Amino acid sequence: MYAVILTGGKQYRVKEGDVLSIEKLDLAPGRKAHFDRVLLIEDGEAVQVGTPALDNAMVLGLVLENYRDEKVIVFKKKRRKQYRRTHGHRQYMTKVRITRITPDRTLITAEDLAEEKLAPVEKPVPAPKPKPAPAPAPAPEKAPAKGKPVKKDAAKKEPAKPKAVKKPAPPKKKATKE
Repeated sequence: MYAVILTGGKQYRVKEGDVLSIEKLDLAPGRKAHFDRVLLIEDGEAVQVGTPALDNAMVLGLVLENYRDEKVIVFKKKRRKQYRRTHGHRQYMTKVRITRITPDRTLITAEDLAEEKLAPVEKPVPAPKPKPAPAPAPAPEKAPAKGKPVKKDAAKKEPAKPKAVKKPAPPKKKATKE
C-alpha cells in the first residue's frame, strides 16, 4: 500500500515505514504528524484518486527531528559592471517516519493519535579547555654597579625629530629677447 501526499507545496509518494525529509513542520520530535491532503491511495488491487484530494483519507507520521538542510549558494553577477553578490541559504527541514496510511479517518483510534515519547538524544559534552599557563613574572631590575655609566633603555628613548624637508626652488624664468 502506498499513498501520495501533499505537504509544503510538494508531493511525496509514501508507504509505511518510509522516512521523509519535508519542509519544516511546527512539531517537536516525538509528536505525531497528520497529513490529511492525500491525493492518491493504492492498495494492491484498488486505486483511489482524489479530485484534488481524498475526503476521508489520512496519513500518520512520527516527527523524528528538526534540522537545517545543506547550504545552497546564490550568486548574482552582472558582467562588466563590477556587480557581484553571494548569499547562502539553509532551509529548515523536518524528518518524519510514516507510521500508518488509512483510506478512512473513522478507523483511526485514540492510540494512533497519542503522543509517543522518544528517548532524548544525548549530545556529547565537549571537554573543558585547559587554562593557559600564566606568563612568567618579569625579573626585577638590578641597580647599576658603581663607577659604570648608566645606559638608557631603548623603549625610554625619545622619538627622533623629523628632518626638515627642503622645498624645491621655483623654476627660473628664461630671459627672452623682446
